[in-house]
Amino acid sequence: MARVLTQLIVERFNPPTSGRVVHWDALVPGFGLRISDKNSRSWIAMYRIKSKTVMQTLGSLALIPKVDDARQRAREAIIAARAGVNPVEEKRVEQAAAEAERVTFATVADRWMGEYVERNCSESLIRERRRILGRDILPKWSEQLAREITKSDVNDLLDLKANRRDRARKGRTDGAGVQSNRTFSLLTALFNWAASQDLVETNPTAGVRRRVKEVPRDRLLDDDELVRFWGACDAMGLPFGPLFQLLLLTAQRRDEVGGMRRSELDLEKRIWTIPGERTKNDKVHTVHLSDLAIEIIERLPQIGDADLLFTTNETTPVSGFSKAKDRLDTLMGDPPEWILHDLRRTATSGMARLGIAPHVVDKILNHTAGTIRGVAAVYNRYQFEPERKAALEAWARFVESLVRPAPSNVVGLRPGIRSDS
Repeated sequence: MARVLTQLIVERFNPPTSGRVVHWDALVPGFGLRISDKNSRSWIAMYRIKSKTVMQTLGSLALIPKVDDARQRAREAIIAARAGVNPVEEKRVEQAAAEAERVTFATVADRWMGEYVERNCSESLIRERRRILGRDILPKWSEQLAREITKSDVNDLLDLKANRRDRARKGRTDGAGVQSNRTFSLLTALFNWAASQDLVETNPTAGVRRRVKEVPRDRLLDDDELVRFWGACDAMGLPFGPLFQLLLLTAQRRDEVGGMRRSELDLEKRIWTIPGERTKNDKVHTVHLSDLAIEIIERLPQIGDADLLFTTNETTPVSGFSKAKDRLDTLMGDPPEWILHDLRRTATSGMARLGIAPHVVDKILNHTAGTIRGVAAVYNRYQFEPERKAALEAWARFVESLVRPAPSNVVGLRPGIRSDS
């Protein structure tokens, strides 16, 4: 039953034996004192907003010791509720805004990775964004408040990145403009998301320019370089020699080949199935294995009980590609600068030389946006499996004709398979 709450009555209330009890006031309906079994005492106001019952904690008895002061706060809250104002929601928004003011960049980055990137991006993109954050951004901004990061801060970070390489390449220590562009793209996406979550007011990358205009790479290994490449891989031995050779023969990405597992291989059917979590577009991809590719795979030793073909610890794929590439260059006689991804481009160009249709090569490369686009891409679900098999066999025979010249080598498509079908 409600009673008029006075200072004396409030002081004489005893805590309940368990749970909580509310003593309601007779002067202001909805105003009361809540007491827990641990003698925690708080003033409350209960009212309705849009048919919803709201119970607002006004403050503790220690914070508001006088009944009259607490009753007045309750009146104000109830009057505001009648006008459609929800003090509880307003307080929540105010607290969220106050908390956002104190959120560090590291906290925002962690939330972005967990709430957006890891739910919407491929495994390769997740790894790449985690790598850029950990290497280029968090060491500089980890403890900086996200809302205090400015356009000037972004420019300084990108300039620092663009003016140095992570590692020297053939004696060069100058700019890494393309890498700074990757950092810029990440920051733009991160701050756009943060602004949508009210973690920052504006995106500080707005108006910032990329440090370099990127020009698509066109480096290919010519036939003489392919011969030297193959011989250098043979000289390198395990694990990188055969790994690099498979990069050339399959035209797949470095991490896809480096992470190849025995459970993904069907040597009898001559098929390598890459699961979606290991492809750039998250789609399962099948790769035909040529005679030469099968030969390389069958020579690989079993490392303990590892499912991985290329591993040194039985649990993770090999690492140290940069040092291995430097050694490969030395064995090749230090050719003009090239990167491992150029092997994929070389294979693509090589298949074109052999008359392989572009849409077949697109399927081999697992490109989502290929030569077949628009409405045609929606309705054309044919995967060109026979053509892909013939193409990779032809490419492998061409490579073998260079690195193992013999009169018996035949280059070209096998009879009965048309590349443009």
